[in-house]
Amino acid sequence: MGEKGIVKRFDDEELSLKLLEMGCLPGYEIELIGTAPLGDPICVSVYGYKLAIRLKEANTVWVV
Repeated sequence: MGEKGIVKRFDDEELSLKLLEMGCLPGYEIELIGTAPLGDPICVSVYGYKLAIRLKEANTVWVV
C-alpha cells in the first residue's frame, strides 16, 4: 500500500487501449491504494481518481 511509480509503457496493445481510455497514461504517477480481500482486483490512484483493475491488467503496465 502506498507504493508509487510513473507509468512507462504497456505490454498488451489491446488492453493498453482500455487503460488509456481510463486515464492511465504514460508519464502519469500511479499509486497503489488497496487490494481486495483475496488480492484481486487492486485499487490504484491515477491523476487524482481511483481505478480498480485486475492483476492481469496491472501486470501489463510497466512502472518506474
